[in-house]
Amino acid sequence: MSEGASDYRVLARKYRPANFAELIGQEALVRTLSNAIRVGRVAHAFILTGVRGIGKTTTARIIAKALNCLGPEGDRDAPATDPCNVCDNCRAIADDRHVDVIEMDAASHTGVDDVREIIEAVRYRPVSARFKVYIVDEVHMLSRNAFNALLKTLEEPPEHVKFIFATTEIRKVPVTVLSRCQRFDLRRVPTQVLSEHFGTVAARENATLEPAALAQIARAADGSVRDGLSILDQAIAEAPDRHVAEGAVREMLGLADRLVTYDLFEALMRGEAVTALELFDRMYEAGADPGTVLQDMADLVHWLTRARIVPAAAEDAWLPEAERSRGRTLASELAMPVLTRAWQLILKGIQEVNGAPMAKAALEMVLIRIAYAASLPTPAEIISSLRRDPAPPEPGSPPPRAPAPATPAPPAAPAGGMRTGAGHALALAPAEQRDPPSEPTAQPADFGSAVQLFSGREPRLYTHLLYDTHLVAFRQGHIELGLGGNAPPSLAGDVGRMLTQWTGAKWTVSVATGGGEPSLAEQREGARRELLRQAESHPLVQRTLRTFPGSRIVDVRRIEPDAPLTEAPDEGEEDQ
Repeated sequence: MSEGASDYRVLARKYRPANFAELIGQEALVRTLSNAIRVGRVAHAFILTGVRGIGKTTTARIIAKALNCLGPEGDRDAPATDPCNVCDNCRAIADDRHVDVIEMDAASHTGVDDVREIIEAVRYRPVSARFKVYIVDEVHMLSRNAFNALLKTLEEPPEHVKFIFATTEIRKVPVTVLSRCQRFDLRRVPTQVLSEHFGTVAARENATLEPAALAQIARAADGSVRDGLSILDQAIAEAPDRHVAEGAVREMLGLADRLVTYDLFEALMRGEAVTALELFDRMYEAGADPGTVLQDMADLVHWLTRARIVPAAAEDAWLPEAERSRGRTLASELAMPVLTRAWQLILKGIQEVNGAPMAKAALEMVLIRIAYAASLPTPAEIISSLRRDPAPPEPGSPPPRAPAPATPAPPAAPAGGMRTGAGHALALAPAEQRDPPSEPTAQPADFGSAVQLFSGREPRLYTHLLYDTHLVAFRQGHIELGLGGNAPPSLAGDVGRMLTQWTGAKWTVSVATGGGEPSLAEQREGARRELLRQAESHPLVQRTLRTFPGSRIVDVRRIEPDAPLTEAPDEGEEDQ
């Protein structure tokens, strides 16, 4: 191996920030920490959180250097916001060899014994630095017992000790630890800031990158400086003349040409499945990854939706003019329901492609689904079409009729006779409309009215009357019932006693040996089935069912304000 190769350091390490001024995209953190150090209000514990590669460990080392910097001349006697990176302390911390700045990886030191070593060591003053600093990376990996063992020391550490924790999973850190630390959330670095930074690094490496190549690397970094520098390092290594073209980066990352992604999406929105498959075949042969193609389409749909809602988003100078022009056109032509539907289909497709054994075949199925869905009307268009173009009656079918009321009002019973027929339970009023009267209740005119009196007063008896009794005869002062298997033996006596008490008139309830009408619950269910049958025969409903294959009617409710009720009062609902 040549000497140059042995001394080589990857860009992510070579260009690691050495002071607060070199941190990019974290202005709020830099401002807060700089002010705290300047006025001497430095907390004893910090926790830094954020996605990978945005500078958590680097920030921890900068804080350690700022607290212990001695200055170029060795004459600093207090922490400084601008570590010199020249003194012995700064160089030792940067090289991870300072005896008083201890870095621990919690992923490999998770137990109580590892924390116990820290607890015992904090009692001793630093050897050569002002503060003994413990940097614990991926602190969420500590065990529960390890966290508990650290709590007391973390709450009241010696004045010469500082703790700095870093984690990508802040929710896994116990709240008892979070409450003892100052928390800083490091943000994803914006794409434009990343692109400018990568351009500066490339210039220092005597490499040139096309602007589109820089933009692609910045987008692929997804806010992570380290990830982006790793991609940049690879791109420079693949360019023999140290000139990195857009096509080389796209091929290296398995990306598709952005404009080809526009072509693919437009073909799908026109419902041209064949064209879309041909475009994808060319993208796949050029090295595009199926999952990346869908992610690019999701990003495009998101941007088009934003451009439709906020037109200024379409004028972003960061985008190439070709993309801005086509984006404005698409955003103005595609309706919001269409974009929303495409978004949902793409998201579902990403899951399918990532989990499929054949990613290419899975993506092709997703593209076909999106293309065919694009030709379907939106729900609003279907409803509008149904309203203005009702379905013609089938040949030989009876004239159309509107759905009948849920249950006609029960006919008046002849004097002294039995009240029969369906609909008694359906005509009951909901329980919340009844208030216990202070005066005797009016005499019930039929069995349904008698049962109604028990709703809200005696729920147990009401349930048995509704489901477990069969009316045999009814007249004023006397009810004859057939009892079901679940009815208690004392039901007849309890019902008679309650009716007598509430109405002020003598009521007797006898038990018949058999026969009688269906129970009120069975009558209600029969009326409901009849209502569903009538609704299904309506032309508008039939057209709707044909428009949505596989759909069915679940319930029917009337919208007339004076329509009779169609549900039992114990369910607490009225027809609408």
